[in-house]
Amino acid sequence: MSRHERLLLDGATGRIETFVEPHDSPIGIALIAHPHPLFGGTAENKVVTTLARAMRDLGCATLRPNFRGVGASEGEFDAGGLETEDLAAVLAYGRARFGAQLPVYLAGFSFGAYVTTRLAKKLAEAGTPAKRLVLVGTAAGYISGDRQYDTEAVTPDTIVIHGSEDETVPLANVLKWAEPLELSINLIPGADHFFHRKLHIIRRIIEATWKP
Repeated sequence: MSRHERLLLDGATGRIETFVEPHDSPIGIALIAHPHPLFGGTAENKVVTTLARAMRDLGCATLRPNFRGVGASEGEFDAGGLETEDLAAVLAYGRARFGAQLPVYLAGFSFGAYVTTRLAKKLAEAGTPAKRLVLVGTAAGYISGDRQYDTEAVTPDTIVIHGSEDETVPLANVLKWAEPLELSINLIPGADHFFHRKLHIIRRIIEATWKP
């Protein structure tokens, strides 16, 4: 990422390392969450940086925090609970810096997508909903490693992207979650969970379906 700043922001129980890329005239604030911290997920993940680049090119100031216990972020893994509070704290910083009047866009990959749905629910309940979500490789249902994700409901205009060959989160899990919500799925044929050699398609989908 070019021109990004590395900051240590106050989180729920400690400092949260966050990479911020400002925009000269932002049309929104984009917060992007990374995959599972216990399985190598960081804010430098290629899907995460692809999301951040796409959203900055569309006019947003972007924030990419490292979840607790990753990089210079303090605290211990909390399976999504305190991670949600940390994301909320990073977003509060973004609103204070770039403008509380700007719309908020939330994006997440894998575990980060799961936590993003939790933050979206929290914001909606507070009367300050995000304008739109982008969820990639969304952790939902039971997946390998004895992990269960009760992913929250999201609005029908959420951009959901999944790989047909995802070996970590089966497509069937995401379809089961999406069906009662009447969500459409942007399926990338041949893509595995990490979208190797398919990152440009993620960007293309976002650009084609973006509504500022």
